[in-house]
Amino acid sequence: MTKSRTEQMIERLRDLQVSSPAVEAAAIISVDGLSMASSLPASVEEDRVAAMSAAMLSLGERIASELGRGTLDQVYIKGEKGFVILMAIGEEAVLTVLARHDAKLGLIFLDMTRAVSDLEKLL
Repeated sequence: MTKSRTEQMIERLRDLQVSSPAVEAAAIISVDGLSMASSLPASVEEDRVAAMSAAMLSLGERIASELGRGTLDQVYIKGEKGFVILMAIGEEAVLTVLARHDAKLGLIFLDMTRAVSDLEKLL
């Protein structure tokens, strides 16, 4: 039986979490703020993550453009308890990852780039 597109996206998010143990949660959000697929813990409100991710992506794209930095590649936010990393998936979606404070960011960026490449084929 063939998996649906959403099931394939969720599977890819779980693969990302397995390959990067510091990744606590991941979600694919449309640019208009709707959750397309997620692997979030029950304590995280999916709709809030979706809305905030879309807003951050939009703001990041505007900042990069207006300040002459070219096309947005990623946005990351560092807090005392960890990181929120956003990476565009084409022009229609964003991959949002929540990572622990001790995460090795280079490895997470590499794994996210690979995931984005796979997800672009699904979208």
